[in-house]
Order: sequence, then structure tokens, then C-alpha cells
Amino acid sequence: MKQMLAKAKDILQKSLFPGLGILILFAYSCKSAEKISKTKEEEPEQEVMAKPMEIIPLDTVGIIKLVQEKESQLTNYKGERKRDFDLIHTDLELDFDYQNQIVLGKAVLTFKPLFKPQKELVLDAQDFELGKVYLVFKGDSASLGYYYDSQELKIPLPQLMTKEDTFAIAMAYKAFPEKNSGEGSQAITDTKGLYFIDPLNEDPNKPTMIWTQGETMHNSKWFPTLDQPNEKMTQLFKLTVPDSMVSIGNGELVNQVDLGNGSHLDYWEMKLPHSPYLAAFAIGDFGKVEATWDGVPLGYYVEKGYEEGAKMVFKNTPEMLGFFSEKLGVRYPWPKYDQVVVRDFVSGAMENTTVSIFMEELRLNEKEALDSEWDYIIAHELFHQWFGDYVTTESWANLPLNEGFANYSEFLWNEHKYGIDQASLKLVAEMETYFAESATKQVNLIRHYYEDSEDMFDSHSYAKAGVIIHMLRKYVGDEVFFEALQRYLQKHAFSNVEVHDLRQAFEEVAGEDLNWFFNQWFLDKGHPELFVEIDYSIPENILISITQIQDLEETPLYQLPFEISWYDEGERKVKKFMLKEAFQQFALENGNPTDLVFFDEGKDLLIKKNQVVSLDQWVHQYETSKLGIARYEALDSLATNDAAEELKLLIPKAIKDEFWSVRELALSLMQSHTEWMEEVDGLENELVILIDGNAKNSVKAGAIDVLAAYDNEKYQDMFLKLVEEPSVLVSSSALMGLTNIEGQELDEELIERFSKETNFRYVIPVSEYFITKPVLGRGIWFHEKINQLSGEGLYFFLGYYGEYFSRFPEEGKDLAVENLKKIMKDDSQNFIRLGAFQAILAFSDDAQVVEAISEIAAQEKDPELKSYYDYFMDALIVKN
Repeated sequence: MKQMLAKAKDILQKSLFPGLGILILFAYSCKSAEKISKTKEEEPEQEVMAKPMEIIPLDTVGIIKLVQEKESQLTNYKGERKRDFDLIHTDLELDFDYQNQIVLGKAVLTFKPLFKPQKELVLDAQDFELGKVYLVFKGDSASLGYYYDSQELKIPLPQLMTKEDTFAIAMAYKAFPEKNSGEGSQAITDTKGLYFIDPLNEDPNKPTMIWTQGETMHNSKWFPTLDQPNEKMTQLFKLTVPDSMVSIGNGELVNQVDLGNGSHLDYWEMKLPHSPYLAAFAIGDFGKVEATWDGVPLGYYVEKGYEEGAKMVFKNTPEMLGFFSEKLGVRYPWPKYDQVVVRDFVSGAMENTTVSIFMEELRLNEKEALDSEWDYIIAHELFHQWFGDYVTTESWANLPLNEGFANYSEFLWNEHKYGIDQASLKLVAEMETYFAESATKQVNLIRHYYEDSEDMFDSHSYAKAGVIIHMLRKYVGDEVFFEALQRYLQKHAFSNVEVHDLRQAFEEVAGEDLNWFFNQWFLDKGHPELFVEIDYSIPENILISITQIQDLEETPLYQLPFEISWYDEGERKVKKFMLKEAFQQFALENGNPTDLVFFDEGKDLLIKKNQVVSLDQWVHQYETSKLGIARYEALDSLATNDAAEELKLLIPKAIKDEFWSVRELALSLMQSHTEWMEEVDGLENELVILIDGNAKNSVKAGAIDVLAAYDNEKYQDMFLKLVEEPSVLVSSSALMGLTNIEGQELDEELIERFSKETNFRYVIPVSEYFITKPVLGRGIWFHEKINQLSGEGLYFFLGYYGEYFSRFPEEGKDLAVENLKKIMKDDSQNFIRLGAFQAILAFSDDAQVVEAISEIAAQEKDPELKSYYDYFMDALIVKN
């Protein structure tokens, strides 16, 4: 499962580097009664009682709080679900009522008791309408009674079943996934399990589809099962499909039967076991692009008309399969691999076994695909076929074992295909994502205490886990790392794991105890915060002082392997150290005098570093380091410190840096300092040369943006040529430059041509042009675009949509408000709902609009979004 997050470069440019009863038992010292003899006369026997101990006053409130916390832990513990039965096989026959969005199912589930004899079977089946339930055992079939509470189906068995008994439960049912829409997570924004998209074919801009999304426990909303990751089953799914459509499912298509009524029955068989949440299919009018890898058939399914784009978007899939198979020492374990792009998906993508489903942002035409940068999500889902599907976490508490490795696959692929600089950029982006979350949330990576399984889908399970795996690799080395992964995968193939299985695999190969690493990173919370001082007073013997300054009441004192690097006559030198104390000093006896050394130059450590670095040292770092990520850090840090003069000196080098992201950063800084174009000799001409050269299209687009900000009228002729470039990034930047020429209208034919485009990179500059000139009579165009766009494109457009109709209400304000209200209320993607809310604020001077959006905001289920709404709505209500 892939979260929908901002691209690495965007993140880096924003934020890089910088009633309870308490019983208290009191102990008493008790002494036995004894007789006391007197010398003068016998006295009556007396019982001597011991005095109570002095009772020390206790912090009653503190005790209450502590007990509440301990009781909460016992209550909320979420471990692996107890297994009474082994689900062996699932046989489904499914038809679909598109009119009412109902699943019509027949299910035959094969079981055997796991070990102990069993008398009752409990299945997950959410909001079903059930018919009769039958037991099939030893060739006989018998109707069974059952108890059903709309969530669990309890079936008393007519006899005690032992581990030697294999039996089946058969039933017919109706499932109503539309009843199950609910609050999701950062990664999965809705929880229906199965989705009908435009089921009645009413939307001219959206095709009819059905697709599923089972993680975490949502497949039991469309078929009965044991909906936990620690089950493994084979399956046969028979899907009723209209003849105008195709289906894609787990495993192989083994049969197809014409039903003679305008539909056919597709038989999808999964012969190898996998977990129920990974069962999936998609149905729609898809085009298919076929490919192969080493005899394994591959399919890329997209809406018809987008096949050429799909070839380019997914073109690296065969190479990824080969690379990952070789690196892991385990060949891709499944019979085929399909990738399907659907509409209105509730996540970035999902790694269903042999069939990954992706959001519509990957639906690109041939021109749009020229600038495709979706390798990261394609690699992520593919790597899950090993980590998550082949070997599966035993409980959602161990989710980082799935998502952490999938996250790290993005680094591995970038490192292999595009180089260490791009991989490091991705890694730092993941760190920043985690650090942003850690400001308000710090929890154990492996955690058995949570309210809902969806809570596990956060930046801890994804980003932090991925970086931790990287640090493990850096510590043990590549040879041990990949050998340990091979052992882990082979030992636990088609089964379930917990974090200690991973640790033991690494310990077996590395030959050393790694509890210290796993305890501090996987089984505890937080991260190191370091104060680093480097003393250069003796250049031949540099002293590095490191203090751990994190809150030790909440966070571990870390044992931290790290590297110090420096350059000796241009050659990079590295020395490894181990931090084991709260304060520790390290001497670098480097021989030759050195005026600059680096702590964690490659940005491999998940740390918050505090270090005093002068502006001159940042300049020296940029000029010295051979690592692109370190040069990026230097440039970004100078910008953060408003070091305009130092930046001006570096910009001529930076726009020609061999790492494209450094070029992009330099160009983005130039947009705020167009005076450099006149102050730095030849800089303007260098940008023109860059645009005419073979630079990455995103870099060319950045250069165009700088020239447009500097003097767009001067470069009008160049922009008119560049709008015809095949790259959408390049041509749309040129178009934006043209639309912003003050006091000048664009050629009518040109603006009309681009106004017909549906890619948001063209829609945005056209919208800007219509608003700023202004061009009236375009209300219909804006209404059309809001129906054509989706995903991130729709999000970016919504602000322009609201602005146009707030400025020119006679163009269709009432319809605009209704459209925005509908999106804010009904869209499945939380960031789209947010965009609609932001756009409708343009009409906040209208009390009726404020009242309407207040009612919608009150119904919002996403907690973060609701908090955002509440903040702004309070102010609006006071205002009105």
C-alpha cells in the first residue's frame, strides 16, 4: 500500500535538514504473640501487637494515571488473532447488481481445525444478507443454523471437528459495500472494500468500473472469510463480467464461459496461498499492454486510449523484476504480474498478489508520460510481492515489516537505476515526512496498542521503517544485508512473520547479537537528537564531540554507528565510529591537515542534528562534496540563512550541477532573485543554453520559469516555440510565461487550443489567463473542467475555480457553490475535499454558503480534516 505523499523534491525544498477504584495494599510487620516473664510476680499474659509501618504519602493522582495506562494497555493490546481454524481455500462465484451496487455471491470455504478440536466456526462477514448455510463434510451436505450480528457469522458445527477433518462451508449471500463507507487512514481514505464507479454510466467523464481494496480488514465486506493477515488460502474466483468489459484478478485466468446474456464468467485461480486481504479484482473497459519478464507474463491495464502512455509509465517493470529477484536471491514467486489503473482509488496503490491496483494519476497519454516519474510507486508495490504477499506480517502491529521494505525498495531502485544522489534525495524526503509527524506523534515502530488497525498506516510504518532498514544495511554491509533478506524470505515463504523473525535472520548471517539495534529502533519510539561540535584547532587531529540531547524519559539513549568523511586532495575518505554514550568525543587522526569534515555527509541517519556551521563552511561544503545530497544541503542551508551574496556566487555552478535536483533548487531560488540575472555575468545566457540543451525536462521547465519571472515579454518568441515542445512540463511552463505578459492578450487560436486540454498543467495557466486578463464568458469552461479533472489536478484547479466565480458571480456562482459543496461532501479523497473547502471560502461573505459548509464540515469523518475545518469555521461563524 502506498500513501499519497508529496514528491521528494517538493518536500525537500520546503523543509530539508534544519471512574476507577484503586486498592492499595499496605504491608505490615507482624510479630507472633509471646509470654513475657517477670521476676517478681506473674503477670497476666498480654498479646503484643506489632506497630504498623509508617505509611509514606503517595501521589494518588499519579497512581491513578499509571493504573489507567496499564489497564488501557491490557485492554487495547492488538496481537496476532488466535487461530482455531486453518482457511485452506476460498471458492467464490460473484455477480453484480450495478443498479443497487450490491454483490451477489456464492461462497464455498474449506477449513480444518488448526490443532485443537473445534465445535464452532466464526467468520467475518460485514453487512451481508444471508441465505442458507451448508456444511459439506465427507461427501455429505447438511443445512446449518447460525448466529449473525451483521459483523460476525457464528456457525455451530454438528460435531466436534479435529485437525484430521477437512470440511467446507457453503452459502449464498448479498453484500452491500456501500453501507460500509467509513473513516480510513493516511494511506487508505475509505473502507468499503469493494467500489462501484459510475455503475449506471451516467458520468460522461468517468467509465464504469468495479475494483476492490481489502487492506486491512475490508474484504469481508464482499465475501465471508477469516479477515486477518495471519491466514493463508488458495482461491478460485468466478466473476460475472459484461462482454464489453474485462476482469483482472489474482493468479491466472484459467477459464472463460460465455453466459449467453451479454456477459461471461471469468475463472481466476490462485494456486499459491496468500492472505485474504490480498484477494482482489478489477472489472472495466480496459485496454491491455502486454509484456514479459523471464517467461512471466505482465499486463498493464488502463482505460482505452491510454495504452501508449502505459507502455512508458510501466516500461521499467521487467527490469525491476530482474533487479529485485537478483538482489533478494529469490525469484519473483508468482505466475504473472498485472498492474491496473483505476478511477477514484482510495489510496496511492495496493499490492494485491499478482495484481497491483493504482490511482488514476498513472493514467497518462503518450505526451504526458514523457515526464512520468512514477517509478517509485511501481517499485513499492512490486517489492510488496515479496514483502507483504510472499512473506506476510502476522498482525497489523508488525505492519512495518511490509511497508518498511516496500518503502525502502524505492531507495534500492533509484540507487540502481538513477544513482545514489537520487536515492539519497528520496531517503531524506522520507525522513522529513517522519519528522513532520513526530512533532505530534511518537510511538513504537512495532506497536500492539492502537485504537484501530488503520492507525498503523502512518509515517512511522512507512517512512521511518524504510530509513531504519537503510541504517541496518549501512551497519551490517551489503553482503550480510541481502543474504539475510534471502534467508528471511526463504524460511518464511507463504507464511507469517513478526519482527523477531527478521532480527534472527540478520543475527544468523551477521553472527552477532542485534537486539540493541532492534530494541531502540523497532521496539521503542523517537529518534536521536544530537549536538555536534567539530574542533579544527589541530587540523591533523580533529576532535568531534557529540551530545545526545533527546528527552531520555521518553526516548532511548542510542547506540549509533556513524561515519565521518573528508576530502584529501579530492579523494573522499571515510572513517566509521560508534556512539554509545550521552556525551562522547572522537579523534580523527587524518594525517594531512583538514579544514572541513562531515558528520553523516550522505544523510544516512535518522537524526535531528544541531551543529553550528558558518556560511563559509556551507560554501566550502558545496564546492568540496562529491555527494549530490550534501551539495543540495549546502545550497538549501544558505537559502534558509538568507545568504544571498554567497548564493549568488554559487548559482552559476549550481545550475550546471551534475545532480538535477541541485539544478532545480538553484533555479527555484533564482525566481526570487531575478536581479542576479544582471549582476552575474553570463547567467542569463546560461539559462538559454540550458533550455536548448539536453537537460532533464523538469530542469528546463525551471529555467523557463526564471526567464518568465525576469522578463517574460523579452522571451515571448522563445516561449511561443517552446509551447510546441512534446514535454508537458516544458510546454506548460512556456504557456504560463505567455499568459502572464502584462497588458498583452494571447493569440486566440493558441489559447483555444490549450483550453481544450485536460492535463492540469495546461488547465492552470489557461485558468490564470482567464482570471487575470480577465476573459469573461468562460463560466461554462470552468464548469466543464471541474468535471474532467481528478486527483492532484483537480486539487490544484479548485482554487482557480472558486476565484473565477467569486470575481464574476454572474458567470455561474450558484452552480459553482453547489459543485464545491458536493465535492466537499462526497469525494472519496480527503485532499480533494480539503481543496473544495479552501475554494468555497472565496464565497465566505455569503452567510448561506457559510451555513451550508458548516453543516458539511460537521459530518466530516477524517479527524485531521475535521480539525482543519473547525479552525476556519469558528472564525467564519464569528465573522458572519
